[in-house]
Amino acid sequence: MHVAELWRYPVKSLAGERLDAVEVGADGFAGDRRVHVRGPRDRVLTARTHPRLLGLHGTLGPDGEPRVDGHPWSSAEAAAAVQRAAGPEARLARWDGPERFDVLPLTVLTDGAIARFEADPRRLRPNLIVAGVDGMAEQTWPGRELEIGAVRIGVAKVRQRCVMTTYDPDTQVQDLGILRRIVDEFGGSLALDCFVIRGGRLAVGDPVVLR
Repeated sequence: MHVAELWRYPVKSLAGERLDAVEVGADGFAGDRRVHVRGPRDRVLTARTHPRLLGLHGTLGPDGEPRVDGHPWSSAEAAAAVQRAAGPEARLARWDGPERFDVLPLTVLTDGAIARFEADPRRLRPNLIVAGVDGMAEQTWPGRELEIGAVRIGVAKVRQRCVMTTYDPDTQVQDLGILRRIVDEFGGSLALDCFVIRGGRLAVGDPVVLR
C-alpha cells in the first residue's frame, strides 16, 4: 500500500487543496481547517446548510495563512466571496482548537472503497487516500494503526456520513441518491476517522503499513 493523495482544507467547508507532501502534527495536517465561517448568533456555518461554500477554494499561502480563492482570509475580497456564498452576515474567523474538527483530525480513505463508491471521492473530503487496498477492507481497520515512515496514525472508527456528500464538489448540484447509496450499501459510513500517534512528514508515494 502507498499514499496516493493528500488533501488539506485550510478553510472549513470550502474546497480543499491537493498536496504533494505535508507535515503532520498532533492536530492533523499543518494548516488544516484553521479558519471557518460564522453567521448569525455567532454560530458556525458549513456546507451542510450553505453548499455554495464548496464553490470557493481554500489554500494555504506562502505566509502560512489560509486564503480564499487566492485572497488572504482576512481581506475584503475573501469576506465578500463568503457573504455571496453564505449570506450577508457570514464572516470568517480563526479557529485553532481541536473542536474545529467535526470528529477527529484526519479522514483516511482507500482506493478500494472509492472503487465501490463509484462517485467523486472529493465528496468524502479525505485528508489521505491510501492505494493498494482490496474492496472494503478499510472497514476492518478500526483499532489498528497505519505506519507511514516515521508517522503513525491510529484508526478510531468508520466515519458516519452526512448530507455534504450529496453536493457535487464542482457544481454544488445536490444528488440525494448519493447519501441513500451510502446508507443502503455501506451502512451510512464510509472512510475512517483517525488520529495522530506520532507526527512527521507525509508525501505522495510513501509506503503504508497496516499494524
